[in-house]
Amino acid sequence: MFRHILVPTDLTDRSLKAMEIALKMAGDTSCRVTLLHVIETIEDSDEKEFDEFYRRLRKRALRRMDRMVQLFSDAASGIVTEICFGKRVREIVRYAGVENVDLIVLSSHRIDVENPMQGWGTISYKVSVLSHCPVMLIK
Repeated sequence: MFRHILVPTDLTDRSLKAMEIALKMAGDTSCRVTLLHVIETIEDSDEKEFDEFYRRLRKRALRRMDRMVQLFSDAASGIVTEICFGKRVREIVRYAGVENVDLIVLSSHRIDVENPMQGWGTISYKVSVLSHCPVMLIK
């Protein structure tokens, strides 16, 4: 059913459930599963000033993503890892559009019934509203 599933990650264990579900949905088909991490950049700054800083963040993110992929060793060969730089919501939505993603599987948090408005500013909520494709939020 799906040809390309995107799993954005903040490199925490919360993303593991989203990855597990995405892989189950992909099944044994030729569906591509991409694990994407966006490194937030500092606005209005000279990028060259931060080259080394971003290089270290990228290296660290790659190590963590490799460890995440290894947790799913049965499907590890079918998982693609990508790193982007920019604003998280914008880059996730842009990547999904450019790479013809059919579904985004994204971890989210539970809404506090005492303060339901608090969850509207989250990355997962913004991606779910702005994305061109379906988004599955995993709690």
